[in-house]
Amino acid sequence: MKTVWVLGDQLNRRIGALRRETPDSAGVLLVESTAAIGSRPYHRQRLHLVITAMRRFAGDLRRAGFEVDYRKAPSLTAGLAAHRDELAPDEVIATEPNSRSAASLLDSLEVTQVESNQFLCHRNEFADWAGPRKRLRMEDFYRWQRRRLGYLMDGDEPEGGAWNYDHDNREPPPPGGGQWVAPPQSRLDDLDSAVLAELPADLPGADPVGWWATSRRGALARLRQFVDSVLPQFGPYEDAMTVTNWHLAHSMLSPYLNLGLLLPDEVCDAVEQAYREGRVPINSAEGMIRQVIGWREFVWGIYWLWPEQYDANELGNDRAVPPAWIGAADTSMRCVAEALTGVEERGWLHHIQRLMVLANFANLYGIEPARVRDWMRERFVDGADWVMGPNVMGMGMWADGGRMSTKPYVSGGAYINRMSDYCGDCRFDPKQRTGPDACPFTTLYWDFLDRHRSRLAANARMARQYSTLDRLQDVAELRQRAAAVIAEVAAGRL
Repeated sequence: MKTVWVLGDQLNRRIGALRRETPDSAGVLLVESTAAIGSRPYHRQRLHLVITAMRRFAGDLRRAGFEVDYRKAPSLTAGLAAHRDELAPDEVIATEPNSRSAASLLDSLEVTQVESNQFLCHRNEFADWAGPRKRLRMEDFYRWQRRRLGYLMDGDEPEGGAWNYDHDNREPPPPGGGQWVAPPQSRLDDLDSAVLAELPADLPGADPVGWWATSRRGALARLRQFVDSVLPQFGPYEDAMTVTNWHLAHSMLSPYLNLGLLLPDEVCDAVEQAYREGRVPINSAEGMIRQVIGWREFVWGIYWLWPEQYDANELGNDRAVPPAWIGAADTSMRCVAEALTGVEERGWLHHIQRLMVLANFANLYGIEPARVRDWMRERFVDGADWVMGPNVMGMGMWADGGRMSTKPYVSGGAYINRMSDYCGDCRFDPKQRTGPDACPFTTLYWDFLDRHRSRLAANARMARQYSTLDRLQDVAELRQRAAAVIAEVAAGRL
């Protein structure tokens, strides 16, 4: 009998090689690699989520009648070799992996690969779409996806007459921080405890307290709760940040999509159904579907299309990750402190905290992009390799020189002040760029433009910023203050 080898981010019977198999046609192999677990300082909750979900999925398959070989092994290679030696399957097949390194490994091990359906746009389809285009724009891809998949369409036109509702979805947090429905919280059981007891003691991050479901059943329950109780508020406040609440109206479904516990079509189907039934406004439904079939699948396609992007460094950033980011110091920047607390406690932040707080600061400060990419891969529960490559190197750090985003996503303290309530009690003033009370974001923003003038001044989308920079009378003082900020951050004193 043949064996279906299920990798740790393909935990669903509907995915690829497993979807047409029955207990009578195939056995199943899952390998828990100690080398992979110990290869990086992964967040405790990330490893707990992946390992526990793998073990629960193995149990689900056994209850469905499958013969499951669940192995702990020094490596994936060793696990497969032991399986072949002991069970001698006629053939080993697997779903196409979600990373280039895993794909290369399976090629070398002569494992037959079945086309993946874990994304709604296969990477070959994305390459065909991209082929004739001089520039790849997510908005163009998103509209193409909407048309071919049929989500929120009225014939050939978009439902509601508009392709996106960004203008309705940029509200700052409401006064007082707002009222938000809390995500479900699972009770940890004996399996959770067993996995936690096996993890290395020196991993970063707090122990889990039940925010992350580790089974398909739990993931489906979180999808239902999000659509029924949270999604109506998602649209207007998807870019907001507040000290009073860490989750706001975000779905928190990305870990389940990345592990296969949920599939993108069932998420989008549930969102569209809620809209059609009048339970969700168009801007919230469209905003969520755009995140799933637009941005998420655009990033997936870029990862496979541009492997060279993964190690790019157009701006020549060369600094290390600051001490505060690895728990070796505190920071008095309120927005950064809030973000790092979220990473420590939950291994998760919503997209604006990742992009406009952490990645923005990393670029202004000058952290080497690969270090930011790896830090986010390690610290986030949804930090898949294919996610962090394009999101960090292309969008967050502009390391690819504008191939993915026409201009760097950088800003001073004004943006954070507008979209959050962080600045009110912060010791720094977002309106000041020099002096001891100047917001480090504001100081470093103008210094960033000054330092990278040769690369960015000709960019048409940066013309207004450089026009403003040219009118500043305190550039020399600004440079001195920026140098002091950088030194203080590097020393763990800011």
